[in-house]
Amino acid sequence: MIGRLRGKLLDKKPPQLLLEVGGVGYEVEAPMSTFYQLPASGSEVILHTHLVVREDAHLLFGFASERERSLFRALLKVNGVGAKMALAILSGMNADTFARCIQENDTASLTRLPGIGKKTAERLIVEMRDRLADWQESGVLPVVMALPSAEISRDEVKDAVSALVALGYKPPEASRMVSGVITDGRSSEEIIREALKGAMKK
Repeated sequence: MIGRLRGKLLDKKPPQLLLEVGGVGYEVEAPMSTFYQLPASGSEVILHTHLVVREDAHLLFGFASERERSLFRALLKVNGVGAKMALAILSGMNADTFARCIQENDTASLTRLPGIGKKTAERLIVEMRDRLADWQESGVLPVVMALPSAEISRDEVKDAVSALVALGYKPPEASRMVSGVITDGRSSEEIIREALKGAMKK
């Protein structure tokens, strides 16, 4: 099991990033909550990781903190929740907001996330309520420090739409979410953050 990686951040296109460790490039999928904290490409980062082994692939997921990874692992134990849905949950709302939704039986907010219907939201609330007590006690701070963003490219909007599609939103919906955001001078991570905020308010 690969539990932690420390290396140079070569590329980042949400929800995927490429991390070079000892001459080996690791393709890692990460939630937007981690992407918001990533430094510019070329910088050194430390990620807590979780390896998912399937018949057709080995998928590596990276997180800014042990606490975030712990929540991801707890989500995977919920019936009907896979790695992609867990990633979408951590991307669509921060961990504390998710905990509030569980504690307050807020199915409406949960169903705004891609791929989560009413039944799945209700299942999340029932199965996660007890697990959250242990998670909330593990107050581990993030290990990735944010640095100034890299220069904005003309492809940031396109990358933002692609990232939202990868997180489970349908292409027309992803385009509509991004179109409602002021994109000038913003990185793809910033555009995604604002688009997700807008989606959660509806």
